[in-house]
Amino acid sequence: MRRVLKIGLSVVVVLLLLLGCVVAYVLSWSEFGGSADEKIRARMVRSSQYVQESEAFGNTPPPPGWDIGTTLKEMMGDQRRKPPAPFPIVKPSFVDPPPPGLRATWFGHATVLVELDGRRVMFDPMMSEHAFPVKMVAPQRFNPPPMAMDELPDIDIVTVSHDHFDHLDMATVQHIAKRGTHFFVGLGLGAHLKTWGVSPEQIHELDWWESAKHAGLTVHCTPARHYSGRTAMDNSTLWASWVIQGVEHRVFHSGDTGYGPHFKAIGERRGPIDLSLIKIGDYGNDAAWWSIHMTPEDSLRGHVDLAAKTLLPIHWGTFALSYHNWDEPIRRAMQAAAETGSQMVTPRLGETVTVGEPFQSDIWWNSIGAHN
Repeated sequence: MRRVLKIGLSVVVVLLLLLGCVVAYVLSWSEFGGSADEKIRARMVRSSQYVQESEAFGNTPPPPGWDIGTTLKEMMGDQRRKPPAPFPIVKPSFVDPPPPGLRATWFGHATVLVELDGRRVMFDPMMSEHAFPVKMVAPQRFNPPPMAMDELPDIDIVTVSHDHFDHLDMATVQHIAKRGTHFFVGLGLGAHLKTWGVSPEQIHELDWWESAKHAGLTVHCTPARHYSGRTAMDNSTLWASWVIQGVEHRVFHSGDTGYGPHFKAIGERRGPIDLSLIKIGDYGNDAAWWSIHMTPEDSLRGHVDLAAKTLLPIHWGTFALSYHNWDEPIRRAMQAAAETGSQMVTPRLGETVTVGEPFQSDIWWNSIGAHN
């Protein structure tokens, strides 16, 4: 019996060692990025968001603990998390140079290409099919982007809200960087881009409330409530939202965030906001979710707090990252917009919205099929 136990224990040890080797090998892939150098580390430690005890960034107040029972119940639910048919897609068209004014084109999830006062900005560049390097377990897109990467126009600025795979994609970054695009990221994220071959001269790492100028635009790094980490959820890099200021217009991108007083503060300090791009999807039914992934109703509260003129909802209908029906976020957002009297536009993938001009939103997702 003892011999059997020893053999069994040996087998377990070998399997664990093999698993450890596989994990170490996967984490060595370049898609997982790099670590901040000493210069950036010194800036990180000085940040008001840095928690000395944990040697990582944190939220104020910290998020509550997970309600495991609620989460397990949601995981085992019968929600239809994937659309039963493809989304309608409009092939966008861009001209050089971009004309004056403010236009926004949704590329799916949190990726939006904005033409702002004669310049182009892309938020959270993610155009790959999978949102994780290990394709077997990676979230897969429901719909392709409205155009291929090699069809993209020249882009002046890219901002990145945080380093999770559904917001920061190595292949997309490498493609865009070849044309000299400048990247604006939170503290610590620049190491990922450097690992992927982006020139340090093209990378700008900012703390909350810091600003920088490029291509005639002012880039404001603003607060958010979320978490980060490319290889682990260790908050080793700083998450953020962004305000881009042109000569005549300003655009806000929420990234991933929970609701909080930062929306009102951003509106007061970096407004007026002409267009808000705010996440509405991928939330759960307990306070731990809400603290870092707000519900559609809280998304509309954030839009109102910003005192923004027009809302274009993002971060829905692209990946199954939580446990609600695929179309629940947009339906709840529409109801909340009506209740708050907010101006919300709902373009199809690739359809361009010109702010200040009439835009006919319709409930196009009804044509895709019932949600349950």
